[in-house]
Amino acid sequence: MREVFQQELREVQDGLVEIATLVAQAIEKATRAFNESNVSLAEEVIADDHLIDQRAQALDELAITILARQQPVARDLRIVVSALRISASLERMGDLATHISQLARYRFPDKVVPKSLRPTFIEMGALDVEIARKLVTLLESEDVELAKAIRNEDDKVDALHLSVFDKVLGETWKGQAVDTVDSTLASRYHERFADHAVAIAQKVDYLATGDWVPEPVA
Repeated sequence: MREVFQQELREVQDGLVEIATLVAQAIEKATRAFNESNVSLAEEVIADDHLIDQRAQALDELAITILARQQPVARDLRIVVSALRISASLERMGDLATHISQLARYRFPDKVVPKSLRPTFIEMGALDVEIARKLVTLLESEDVELAKAIRNEDDKVDALHLSVFDKVLGETWKGQAVDTVDSTLASRYHERFADHAVAIAQKVDYLATGDWVPEPVA
């Protein structure tokens, strides 16, 4: 029974890596679709979002089965409970990549944001992609240094997010109402994507070290 239990725990952890990999692929395609006005990539992300949802649901069902049948304790219990919360964050990250792609599809063949903001969104998107890639490696390795790196890159995304608000609320902003709405939404989607990655990094850090740092109120 113990061997079966350990195999199930490995399946949970492997499942998280698989979902995180799909999320990383989704945000990479979504940011390219957004910045390049690539409707084919946007539709690909939108069409594939159900794959992330399905895998997250399957992982949750496995975790709940483990809790009911194996009644894990100590670190094993933390792994299973954390997996349920991590899968929820990964599923939401997939949704946010889809939202970014939907903006690109809605505005095609035009770009989503005005020219003055495009460099900011290119940088923000690149940071989200790098965060997602680091998250995959973090879930594979439980390397706490990667958790710190994700938090540091999230700080950069937050700063860019604030700069977008400063721009669209500033006196020199000449965008139309739709530009203001699109820029604000897109910035929020990028910022929340990174926030969910930080939340996952905190949980993995806790699993690796046993030290819990409360998540900041968003």
